[in-house]
Amino acid sequence: MLCTGTAMGIAGSASAAFLEDSKGTLDLRNFYMNRDFRQAGAAQNKAEEWAQGFMLRLESGYTEGPVGFGIDAIGMLGVKLDSSPDRVGTGLLKTNSSAPKRAKDEYGESGLTGKLRVSKSTLKLGTLQPILPPLMRNDSRLMPQTFRGAWINSNEIDGLNLDLGRIDRVNQRDSSNNEELTVFNGGKRNIVLGQTKSSNEFLFGGGRYQWNPSLATSYYYGGLDGIYKQHLVNLVHQLPLGDGQSLKSDIRFAHSGGDGGSNVDNDALGALFTYKLGGHSFGAGYQHLSGDTGFAFVNGADDALINQVQINDFGNQDEHSWQVRYDYDFAALGVPGLTLMTRYLSGDNVDRGAGFSEGKTWERNTDIGYVIQSGPLKNLGLKLRNATTRSNFLSDLDENRLIVSYSLPLW
Repeated sequence: MLCTGTAMGIAGSASAAFLEDSKGTLDLRNFYMNRDFRQAGAAQNKAEEWAQGFMLRLESGYTEGPVGFGIDAIGMLGVKLDSSPDRVGTGLLKTNSSAPKRAKDEYGESGLTGKLRVSKSTLKLGTLQPILPPLMRNDSRLMPQTFRGAWINSNEIDGLNLDLGRIDRVNQRDSSNNEELTVFNGGKRNIVLGQTKSSNEFLFGGGRYQWNPSLATSYYYGGLDGIYKQHLVNLVHQLPLGDGQSLKSDIRFAHSGGDGGSNVDNDALGALFTYKLGGHSFGAGYQHLSGDTGFAFVNGADDALINQVQINDFGNQDEHSWQVRYDYDFAALGVPGLTLMTRYLSGDNVDRGAGFSEGKTWERNTDIGYVIQSGPLKNLGLKLRNATTRSNFLSDLDENRLIVSYSLPLW
């Protein structure tokens, strides 16, 4: 109702800037995913589905004057191309709630966002897709995860970016429904909840300051009412080392505690260092978790851990993990748009409970992507993602994803 009222107000005071600064985009995403379950006794041999996604984004400019008003709209449609009851569960498609599980032929959602701008500060109300340390929307399937709430962003001071917001609902990537928020508790997080299983309030706030072109630091707070509260600190430093060379340091720390309705207690320290030489990038990282539980974050979202990758995030109780990574940009060989990434991660020391040995997991990822740079198919992207993971307490998986994407500007 609030967004509708805002839209009516905007329509009555439409200005040239409101129309001239508007834009529309149609994003197309064709997604095939195959996940083979390799552990003995798995209830399902594999999850394999193919789907086509359509996402229409409409963004207005702002009305003129000291207070500018605008409105954004998003509409999403997912269409089943291939699935069956024995292969559901990739997260690409919405499924029915009763057995046997079947993927819907199609599903969709829409959202409106009213926006208000004063000077260099913006207030948004309605459908939101934040990408901030305490709350990162997940866009790793056919449709992105969305949230409902209010979000203020301010850039009044040069180099300082401030955020403050409240979220009350989430629409998961394979859903058409707004729901209350919950905490992720898979693997060996060992999070124990009291009577409060979900919450209709997630508060976040904080900021990022760019000290100079090479150094940025940030602090953010995030809290899921009645379940957990979290403080996140980040430092990113880029050190030039000569012609075509640099060393990037990304250091993160998060402290999580309960908020009256859980036993959440976790400290997470992670660091990733990347040396770049021409088209080559060599990375190495380490992540250390301690406390009575694993890392807490909003269910379905991405999290801020250094070692969150294609399948795992290595965020279980007491888990210690490391990664090595290699990237290559083929533009260095005269093939712009072609990229390669491969990495290996290993984690151990997971608390599996009394009488069990420590939990161990490893994961290997390889991505190959190409974006057409010119011609009638300019910006058409193709990406192949492969992952393998083995564990003594999680599912053993082999996974392939093939994604074809295209963004078509409408005006």
